[in-house]
Amino acid sequence: MEQETDEKNITVNRKARHEYSILQTYEAGIVLTGTEVKSLREGKANLVDSYASLDKGEVWLNSAHISEYKYGSISNHDPVRKRKLLLNKSEIRKLIGKVKEKGLTLIPLRLYFKKGKVKVELALAKGKKVYDKRESIAKRDMQREQERRFKY
Repeated sequence: MEQETDEKNITVNRKARHEYSILQTYEAGIVLTGTEVKSLREGKANLVDSYASLDKGEVWLNSAHISEYKYGSISNHDPVRKRKLLLNKSEIRKLIGKVKEKGLTLIPLRLYFKKGKVKVELALAKGKKVYDKRESIAKRDMQREQERRFKY
């Protein structure tokens, strides 16, 4: 996964790659308040256990924790509120079809800044079974062992 130089990661959801098989990724904008952006600039975000849902033709990010801005006033934001994601209508239609038809889910993989705007990398994913997780762990261990042998 190659990143452009104008992208700066805020947070990465590592648990998502372990728990789900990633089928397709999308880049989405996100509707935020001023204090949320300031908090994100400080890196105060957490995507663990967050997911995206489809509601009335719109995509929403749920359970993503963006900490309150420490210098904020009484008008500070709620840390775990629902946040609207910005995608093209055609992308949303495709996602609605795939999520309803195949039983897939939408998981945020990372939050990052791109040209000063906050973006979310959203993945269309299928949950892994226990044996799938064991298989991927075994594959990763084998690859590490081969790299060690090759190194020496």
